[in-house]
Order: sequence, then C-alpha cells, then structure tokens
Amino acid sequence: MNVPVFDFHCDSAFKLLGSDLNQAGSLRKNAYHIDLERAGKLPGYAQCFACFTTSDKAVVGDLSPIVLFERELATIQREVDSSSDLIAIAYTPEEIEENRKNGKMSAILTLEGTAGIGYNPELLEDLHTIGFRITSLGWNEKTPLTGSNVTGGGLTDLGRAYVREAQRLKMGVDVSHISDEGFWDILNITQAPIIATHSNSRAVCGHKRNLTDDMFRAICQTGGVAGYNFCRDFTGESANLDTVCDHILHFLELDPEGEHIALGGDLDGVEHTPDGFEGVQSYPALADRLRERGLTEKLMWKIFWENALRVLKNF
Repeated sequence: MNVPVFDFHCDSAFKLLGSDLNQAGSLRKNAYHIDLERAGKLPGYAQCFACFTTSDKAVVGDLSPIVLFERELATIQREVDSSSDLIAIAYTPEEIEENRKNGKMSAILTLEGTAGIGYNPELLEDLHTIGFRITSLGWNEKTPLTGSNVTGGGLTDLGRAYVREAQRLKMGVDVSHISDEGFWDILNITQAPIIATHSNSRAVCGHKRNLTDDMFRAICQTGGVAGYNFCRDFTGESANLDTVCDHILHFLELDPEGEHIALGGDLDGVEHTPDGFEGVQSYPALADRLRERGLTEKLMWKIFWENALRVLKNF
C-alpha cells in the first residue's frame, strides 16, 4: 500500500480506560482495533482521537461526564507523550504533513458528545486552545443542544449558539449521531464546511445513523466530507469489504470527483466490523479491494488522505 491513511474518528481513548473507566491501556501495543505498532506499518497515518462523553448511565455508570472527559484527554496526552518517537499531536494540516515526512504519525483531538463540557458553548474556546479541532453536539441521547438519531428532535437555541461559537473559533462541526431534524437545522445556519466524521450511506444500508443522499449532497455543497464508518450494523447484513466498497462507490455516484468522501472508522468504538476488516492493519486490504472495484490512484489519495487535509484547512 502506497497511500497514507487519515481517519476522522476512533474511540481509543475510551477503550483504553478499560471496563472500569479507570485503568488505562497502552496505545503503543494492544489487542484492540488500533495500536501504533500496526499503524506505523502504513505509509502515513493521522488519527482523530475523540474524547467521548455521555450522560447515559448505561454506558458510564455513576461516573461524571466531566471526569470521563478529563480521563480520556489525559490518556491521549500521556500515550502520545510516551510514544513520542512514533506519534505527535498535530494542530494543522501542515503539521500533519510534516509529521508524515518525518516518519511520524499524527493525533488530532476531537470531541464526541458535549456532556463532558456541560453542553456549554462558552467552554469551546478553552477546548480550541488545548488543541481540539472538531466537535459534535451530542451522542445517542437527547441533550440541551439537540436530539439524536435515536431520540429525534432538532436544534435548540443553545444548540444554534453552540454551532455559531464553534464556527467562530474555526472548529469543525460534526453531524454524526445527530437527528435528521438537527442535521438540517445545522445546514440552515452553517457558515463553514460540515463534517460527518463517521457516517455511511442510508441508500446502501437503511440504518437511520447513516446519511441520506440529500444529506450527503448538502455536505458536499458546504465543502465538507463524510467519513466511512466500519460499524457492521451501519454497513449491511452481509458486511464485508465489498459492502464497504458499495458505500464508497455510491457516494462516488453522487460526488464523481471524489472530493467529499473520507474515512472515519469508529474503530475501538464498535463491537463488530465487516468481514475482512479487523483493525488499522486492514486498511491495505480495503485499498486493494477498492482498486479491484475500479478506483484510480488519484481517487484513493483523495479518500484516504487529501480530502481530510483540505477540509481541516478551514479549521
């Protein structure tokens, strides 16, 4: 494989905390979807590491979302620092490219769910200063900002204020997990490219977590991207590498130049992946299958690397 990989979403920070959300594992080497030893065999790798927070006690028990956020951020920072020979936190596309040229991987900080910051747009400036470059408005629960794909319901006035503040600070707004109503509410007020960091095609797999064709077209019109999600449930009944390709090829029918398609694997955040994709080490197999399905090297570079860096130049 001669194409580097940029992945817009993973939940490794949450995964490394372990079942008690307190014991941090190693990013350098583990048995999960992502570790640096395997990722380092790719010809370049940039990974958005999400700090995932939720108020859903079925997921986090009695742990405060604020404490969860702090533990995940500390885990990312510590693991990157302890493997500074392999990876560095990057804040700009230029730093990502410089890291790749120097043989280093890049980590980019993102926020999934806003419970950990109290749904407060006034805290976004602090996050941006720390280095966060993308934020969603919520996860699967309804929040003071918006409804989700599970609950339904559009943006609140506070949600609109959150979007405007994020874009004022030049943070990317992520619409994955949001309700259909919330999606269109954001599209009606956005002043910047919109990112669906880990969302597939609803035309290929009818799950409501996926994007309709109209949603994908609207993202394209903003100059944004949609990142392919390796969750088996969002891929299709017979999920394998060909099914993954079906989603990407369908998006290419809507975006023939391939300017708005990217990767957002949701690795370490999903229980089951498509057959033939076991983790970060499987990206070369996906690349091979996409070539077999007719993708050119130019398209491969766009989807695996260039589109993501282009969009990040806005933030």
